Amino acid sequence: MKTFRSLSHVIAAGVVAFALTVPHVPAQASDATYVVAQADCHGIGQRYAAQMGGQLARATPDVRGGQQVCVIVVLVPAKDGQRPRREEIVVPAG
Repeated sequence: MKTFRSLSHVIAAGVVAFALTVPHVPAQASDATYVVAQADCHGIGQRYAAQMGGQLARATPDVRGGQQVCVIVVLVPAKDGQRPRREEIVVPAG
């Protein structure tokens, strides 16, 4: 019988055992579309953050009104030591 040195070893062994027993489920077309939109959203968010002189906080894909959009959150530095301003922008994906 195998002995484990710590709880993390037990957890790691359990994760590996679980991963080996779960069957692979092929991605559906809707999953592929979601992943592409997510990758595009990050790039779009980076461009908006650079244009605004801020830092990208979040870029998430969403569906609004039946269209794929990116919800971009940018933190724009404030003046005089104030907290950064949070700007949320919704733009078409792609």
